[in-house]
Amino acid sequence: MANPCDLFIIGGGINGCGIARDAAGRGLSVTLAEMGDLGGATSSASTKLFHGGLRYLDFFEFRLVRESLEEREVLLRAMPHIAWPMRFVLPLSPQMRFDTETPAARLLSRVMPWLKGRRPAWMIRAGLFLYDHMGGRKILPGTRSLDLKRDPAGKALRPEFTRAFEYSDVWVEDSRLVILNARDAQARGARILTRTKVTAARRDGDLWHITTTGGDFRARMLVNAAGPWVGDTLRGVIGSNSREAVRLVRGSHIVTRRLFDHDRAYFFQGSDGRIIFAIPYEQDFTLIGTTDQDHPDADTQPECTDAEADYLLAFASRYFARDVTRADIVWRYSGVRPLYDDGASSATAATRDYVLTVDRARAPVLHVFGGKITTYRRLAEAAMQKIGTCLPVAKGPWTAGVALPGGDFPHDRVKALTDRLRADHPFLTGAWAARLIRAYGTEAAQVLGGAKTAADLGRDFGATLTEAELRWLVTREFARSTQDVIWRRSKLGLRLTQAQVRALDDWFEGRNLS
Repeated sequence: MANPCDLFIIGGGINGCGIARDAAGRGLSVTLAEMGDLGGATSSASTKLFHGGLRYLDFFEFRLVRESLEEREVLLRAMPHIAWPMRFVLPLSPQMRFDTETPAARLLSRVMPWLKGRRPAWMIRAGLFLYDHMGGRKILPGTRSLDLKRDPAGKALRPEFTRAFEYSDVWVEDSRLVILNARDAQARGARILTRTKVTAARRDGDLWHITTTGGDFRARMLVNAAGPWVGDTLRGVIGSNSREAVRLVRGSHIVTRRLFDHDRAYFFQGSDGRIIFAIPYEQDFTLIGTTDQDHPDADTQPECTDAEADYLLAFASRYFARDVTRADIVWRYSGVRPLYDDGASSATAATRDYVLTVDRARAPVLHVFGGKITTYRRLAEAAMQKIGTCLPVAKGPWTAGVALPGGDFPHDRVKALTDRLRADHPFLTGAWAARLIRAYGTEAAQVLGGAKTAADLGRDFGATLTEAELRWLVTREFARSTQDVIWRRSKLGLRLTQAQVRALDDWFEGRNLS
């Protein structure tokens, strides 16, 4: 058995990989074990936004909103290849009523009973004013009013929507975010183990003895960042009798054919108090989501049910000029959010904030409950504060503004990088070069190597996916299967045929990488 590491992290989602990166950068020896693919569960099934959470203001979660808003631009600077500004159009309707179960709605109903459930424009504008000013916004433009009878965003909507507000948030490629954090952690000395399930962890004096499907390990401290499995890990793997728990909430999305021609997203309000987004996706599609449904257990595979898909279709159809139907759907996906169980009455009302708890026995353990993708870096810093009370940590916070792999360029230089890549590799089409820059940033040239023609990249698997890129994903980005490549390292599964997917399966089977 190897010498003990400082920190053994269970879980390779965004929180586990974010903590691994931060800890390795502070000089701790780190091992991370993920039972499947990195980001293979919740962290690749989000709505793919760095956002403050406008609707969280209805629940008075001001600290969470402020922290999230502060993080948007910090993260944007560190990963301009996989994250970029996006404008959101919020249509107004005098008929729309809001959920009287939120704390803000109940308060407003008592103070202004004549509103009778309406969410007036001034109330929304007040929330957007807070949204613009709580987080020290510098890069992103602020809120403005739209006349939908004149603005192109109104063409896709029903004629009764004549006014809207437009505000800013940030798009992010969620699963690539996980991979890049893991890569950076590895570059700083962390050991990243995928397809390695932790089956038991027991204290042995002042060390943890950890049993996995890939061997045994010892560590001075354990981090339970198992996401939906955090409760199972706490009780089943570690053997704790703690009463702390997560509330598993399923969020489902549908991807449709492109429903509008501009590059802005929509924020739609529902009469049930829910909101959904309709977002431009992968150039030719529209992403619609999400739902909030309690989920039975972590081991039940989350799926977007027909009922959830129909809910999203009906919701969107109340806004779009034409009905959106099942025939428009090209893909569905669903993920389970491991929210801290705060006893909320509904899945929608459950807090999105994170909770970190430490058991400071001779061999300490940190448990990570909840969290959202926008605050993963701040969560990692908060985790390091707690870890620092148990282990000697010489270096302070360092990750703010430090670029992830491929992100070492200004956020407004994406087009220039794309043009340069095409100039150096003239066989690239514009769409092909743009995809590579958006995935790999300044490392795109390394993916292509010294290729002078497309044939130099090896076998063409379709949709611009070549053998050279596959080799990069296997050797540098922990990919071990077709699904890793076409749904988590990219979204090329939307474009590949079944025959092309089978060819990828054959390629991986021939290498026996699992």
